[in-house]
Amino acid sequence: MTPNLIRQAAVMLSNLLEFNSPADVKLSEFFRNNRDLGTKERAFVAESVYGVLRRLRFLSAVTANDDNDPDDARKLVLAWMLRIQGMSIREMTPMLSEQQIEWAHTIKAKSTENLPLAVQADVRDWLWDKLAAQYGADEALTIARSMYESATLDLRVNTIKGTRDEVLAKFVAENTTGEANISKTPYSPIGLRMPLRLNISRHVLFTEGKIEVQDEGSQLLAHLVAPKRGMMVADFCAGAGGKTLAIGALMRNTGRLYAFDVSEKRLHSLGQRLKRSGLSNLNAQSISSENDPKLKRLNAKFDRVLVDAPCTGLGTLRRNPDLKWRQTPQDLAELTQKQARILERAAKLTKAGGRLIYSTCSLLSDENEQIADSFLATHADFKLVDANEILRQQQIDLDTGKYLKLLPHLHHTDGFFAAVFEKIDTAALPAKKAKAADVIEAIVAVEDVPAAETASPKASVKKAAKASKSDALDEIAAVAVAEKPVKPKAAAKPKAAAKPKAPKVAAEKVVKVIKEKIIKEKVVKDSVVKAKVSKPKAKTAKPVED
Repeated sequence: MTPNLIRQAAVMLSNLLEFNSPADVKLSEFFRNNRDLGTKERAFVAESVYGVLRRLRFLSAVTANDDNDPDDARKLVLAWMLRIQGMSIREMTPMLSEQQIEWAHTIKAKSTENLPLAVQADVRDWLWDKLAAQYGADEALTIARSMYESATLDLRVNTIKGTRDEVLAKFVAENTTGEANISKTPYSPIGLRMPLRLNISRHVLFTEGKIEVQDEGSQLLAHLVAPKRGMMVADFCAGAGGKTLAIGALMRNTGRLYAFDVSEKRLHSLGQRLKRSGLSNLNAQSISSENDPKLKRLNAKFDRVLVDAPCTGLGTLRRNPDLKWRQTPQDLAELTQKQARILERAAKLTKAGGRLIYSTCSLLSDENEQIADSFLATHADFKLVDANEILRQQQIDLDTGKYLKLLPHLHHTDGFFAAVFEKIDTAALPAKKAKAADVIEAIVAVEDVPAAETASPKASVKKAAKASKSDALDEIAAVAVAEKPVKPKAAAKPKAAAKPKAPKVAAEKVVKVIKEKIIKEKVVKDSVVKAKVSKPKAKTAKPVED
């Protein structure tokens, strides 16, 4: 470590503190412009600026002379080294100027007692209020602090090209020093985990397409989709296609898999990964928005539709700590509206009996449970399917209830949420058909009453029979209307929904037809019965007419 390296880290941090673009993008640009930096120097710059972003609120408190003192990137890097990394002023003195040494003593002596909870959690006040209201102050603080650590390196094994045991054996054979310490992920059956974030982009297993970098939570989401061979599946917000490729592997390269996204750049990245994957069932399509006209022909075609919706990304703060400073309440409000619109459109792509999966990498109920509950409240043709049951069917021992909810401090993954909705097949209504059959049988029973009884002077019996018949006719008419098939095209027209009298007309038609048939049959029956009753023993006598 040199004074110049500390200075470069401060310059990079000063650029990031503007919060006008993602930190990883700016960092990559910085390294492209400073190619003279070696591997260790790059590692120090990246680690220090990300370390400051994770603890920015706390470090601002120990470097500020007063509440209105603006952040100084040089002081923040120094505070990170002293208060977070635990370095001593003595070992840092050769690398510091006289002014920096003075800063160091002030920073080291600064008291941190009685700091507000939002400062202890290292988040903005509005975000702390949201987390505390949702989880309670204690768990909210635990969740926030779990984001201080950098994320592990999780890998997904591409089962089209190999097995987890084969890939693990290959890594273990190479790991002669034991530094990588690779292990199997606890939940995902196709995942591996490395505690150190190694650069594996040039590793032979990566270039051959046998592994992909993917958080275990994201892998579990692919299993929650539960695609089967030969299905038609859509990833509606595919991005760079990590989940899409995982779904394609679970489909064993069969069926049809569509990847939609509004960003051609992200889909281009998917194309590069697709070449390595060995998949041949994937069709990537760029769309202008969730209402792109080209989607209309695909309505009600898909067995599975995944909506990994755009969100605040607050579940990924271990790897993207700048998000907690860049996101605002206004951003959250805009995103929740967009999420509802995308989910609404994706529902139309889902076929009867198919499933719609909604997910985010957010910690906030605004983007999670509230969106799911609102969707169910306005879509009677969908029902919720328990996430824990879907995972159990795939021998994945993870129960977070009816929704999939992953938290860093509990599951050691990014924060994830997912809900699974199944579209009800309205064409299959066995209960109502059985009821209709019962009603018809009752009418037949009424008609089978002997004419002699119906013609007897006991008017009460006759009146009861007529009442039963009338009730039965009304009931069968109602059931017939309920069972009447609805043409799919008519359901999409606004005018079709504006005909409230249609069911009544249909009911009257049914009643009229049934009544005419029953009256006709009754007249014939009565005539025959009366003829038999009034006929004398002489065979030549004519029947008496009414």
